[in-house]
Amino acid sequence: MKILLIDIGNTETKFYLYEKKFTKKIKLNSDRLNFNYLNKKLKFLNNKKILIDTIICSSVVPNLLNNLKKFFKKKINCNIIELKQKNLNKLIKIKINKYQVGSDRLANALSVADLKKNFIIIDFGTATTFDVIIKNQYMGGVIAPGVRLSLDTLITKASLIKPLSLKKIKSIVGKNTKEAVRSGFYWGYIGLINNIIRLIIEKYKKNFNIILTGGFSHLFRKSLKYKTKVDKDLTIKGLLKLTRN
Repeated sequence: MKILLIDIGNTETKFYLYEKKFTKKIKLNSDRLNFNYLNKKLKFLNNKKILIDTIICSSVVPNLLNNLKKFFKKKINCNIIELKQKNLNKLIKIKINKYQVGSDRLANALSVADLKKNFIIIDFGTATTFDVIIKNQYMGGVIAPGVRLSLDTLITKASLIKPLSLKKIKSIVGKNTKEAVRSGFYWGYIGLINNIIRLIIEKYKKNFNIILTGGFSHLFRKSLKYKTKVDKDLTIKGLLKLTRN
């Protein structure tokens, strides 16, 4: 059985083809997902030996989900199943209204749901999200401004700040504008992440396994006070679990 797993995000959309293992991983810019672009980039769909049985996705962009539904229906006559259409209660107990939580965050939670441990999952996407899972129960989470979105907004609004990449800066005090911005973002987000983790631990008075996912996971990991693990494919792994349910 061949399964296509899709994670539709505001910035990036990921396509993972699975048959006993992941055989293809394709990442596309979300703002370009029209029919012609998809047809060009997803050429493996033209291979008659690749017969996809199931397509499951998480989506935080409704109009892109509609575009993809039309594309796959026309291209391979296959319907997309969105995560929230499935009965999630067999895998995880959701303590809040699931329709008020992003599908990507629920997929992240599903990826660790059967481990019967406590988790804080931090996802560095368009927003920086924190999700709390306690022994197979999804408790809710925190949404903070995304790192890249915040940086892009600052560069757009402040004419004297030029485009730059983020990196760890050893000295808290920058010697020029570029160093000062890097310091503010790096150490500012380290402080934000450490403090939110601390507050979650204080609230529940439990030990947590902390998993980082998303684009900036490796950048921040080494400077955090807490022991963490990085898993860039967490969302996709959560979607894969739905196919086994």
